[in-house]
Amino acid sequence: MAGRLDTGRLYAALDAQREARGLSWRQLAAEAGVSASLVSRMGNGHRPDLDGFIALVQWLGMPAETFMVWPEGAPERRPRPSLEARLAPLLRADDELCESDRDHLLDVVAVTLRHLRARKR
Repeated sequence: MAGRLDTGRLYAALDAQREARGLSWRQLAAEAGVSASLVSRMGNGHRPDLDGFIALVQWLGMPAETFMVWPEGAPERRPRPSLEARLAPLLRADDELCESDRDHLLDVVAVTLRHLRARKR
């Protein structure tokens, strides 16, 4: 079985946050930037499209992984992403850095990590 989205878990988290904030489903959809029909279909067990999923987890402020179901034992077998792979999205999301500054920082990190890894060998 491949990994998949747990739509029920996502819908339950949305419902809890919606109730905590005193919002209607229509208001939640508007705030999240998705259609009201999307959240309605999710209530009937349908999966959101990728853009809808992203908008909803961003609205919740929760990691997307929270709503993933892994095949048995899969998370333990997955190699941890490299530090470069984990840093790249953080630097790219920083509005205070221009593209060339982000690229420069990623280059500096990559060179530094290569040096440190070579020293450990």
